[in-house]
Parts: sequence; C-alpha cells; structure tokens
Amino acid sequence: MPDISLTTLVLLCVAALAAGWIDAVVGGGGLLLIPALLLGMPQVPAAQILGTNKAVAIVGTTGAAVTYVRKAPVQVGTAVRIGLTALAGSMAGAFFAAGISSDVLRPVIMVVLLGVAAFVMLRPSFGTRGDRGPVTRARIATAVVLVGGGIGFYDGLFGPGTGTFLVLALTAVLHLDLVAASATAKIVNVCTNAGALAMFAYQGTVLWQLAALMALFNLAGGMFGAWTALRRGAEFVRGVLLVVVFSLVAKLAFDQWSG
Repeated sequence: MPDISLTTLVLLCVAALAAGWIDAVVGGGGLLLIPALLLGMPQVPAAQILGTNKAVAIVGTTGAAVTYVRKAPVQVGTAVRIGLTALAGSMAGAFFAAGISSDVLRPVIMVVLLGVAAFVMLRPSFGTRGDRGPVTRARIATAVVLVGGGIGFYDGLFGPGTGTFLVLALTAVLHLDLVAASATAKIVNVCTNAGALAMFAYQGTVLWQLAALMALFNLAGGMFGAWTALRRGAEFVRGVLLVVVFSLVAKLAFDQWSG
C-alpha cells in the first residue's frame, strides 16, 4: 500500500464506486478511475496506476456481468467469442502502441465520438427494441471479427472509451437494445481485462492491497449500475451514453491541447 492519507484513500474508494456504476451502465469508468488514481498518487509510476486500475476494474466488471447474465437476455457464448477475439486484438494493439503518437489519434477519436453522439441524438430509436432486426450468422461473425478484433486492437493501442465503443458497435451490428449491448460488453470487458491484468501482474505493476480495497467499492458500483440499467431500460442508458461520450470528447480535447 502506498503512503497516502486517509482522505485520499476515501476519495479513491468513492471514485471506484462511481466508476463501477458508469462502467456497468454504458462503459467508460476508466474516465473517472484513472485520473483519480493519477491525482491521488502523483508519486506512483504510470505503469502501477494502469495495473492497479485493471485489478480494480475487473472485479466491478465481473460483478456487473454476472448481474446482467442473471436478468438480461445475453448470448454468453457469442459474448465470450467476441471477448477472446478482443483479447487477441488488444495484444496486437499493445504491440504497435509504442510506434503510434497519441497526439495523432486523439483528434480522430474526437471526430468519431462527435459523429456517434450526433447519430444517437438524431436517431431516437437507436438501441431500442423498435430498432432491432434479425441477427444472422454473418452479423455474429462480423461482431466476433470486427467488433472484437477491431475494438480490442484500439484498446491495446490507445484505450479511452473502449467500453462505450463496444456498446455502440454491438448495438449496431447485432441489433441489440442498449441494455443487452451493455450486458454483452461487460462479458467482453472481463476477457480483455483478464489478459491485461495478467500482463501487469507478471510485470509486478499492481498495488494489490490498494486494489483489493478499491475493488470492493467498484464491485458494489458495478452491480448497482447493472441493476439500474436493467430497471430503467434503454432510454436511461441512452442518456448516460451521451453524457459519457461528451465527457470523453472533453477529456481527449483537454489532453490534446494541454499537451
């Protein structure tokens, strides 16, 4: 456990709780959790921040996934196949990450996210039951290869907003409503987080004691977030999605111009 004050520890636990809720509803919990860790422990190397974040996030993601699977119509087999492909994609992305400048990627991702936000706002039926169509084998194969491999590659290459992109892509490709897409995304996230955590653990860059404490709060937030999404439905998830998308754009813009 790093040498941090009780106040900082409490704030980190609150951030873990909130991040678990956000991540379970629509993805993007890392938007809150990673900056909280960086601000709370400026003396800790970035690798340990990222490793600790994964150790915390995988617990909340697993709790959310279990909650969703028990109460939402989720095709677990399909989700696991997408997750395994995403795991391979993230490893490939990480391999190429050293040669890619974040300064080049940020503007591209900001434009894509703004386009996504405009699409969601101009098409109110997106991600609702009225927007669903037949799910063919070709669509499932597309989800496994393109959604899993493509977004997994992005996760390893750059990372921010991966959970949100998963929800959007699964909704579009598999004609899922936003609740079912969030549920499926959590299973995919468990797979990718497990691979990343294994690598961080091997490298010895996880603060296990701190992660264990924060993970309890992240678990509570994740399970409550899944329960909230199931109870409130697709329209609620749609609203949270737009808030997260605009927050992600704002963070990327800040990182781009402050750097």
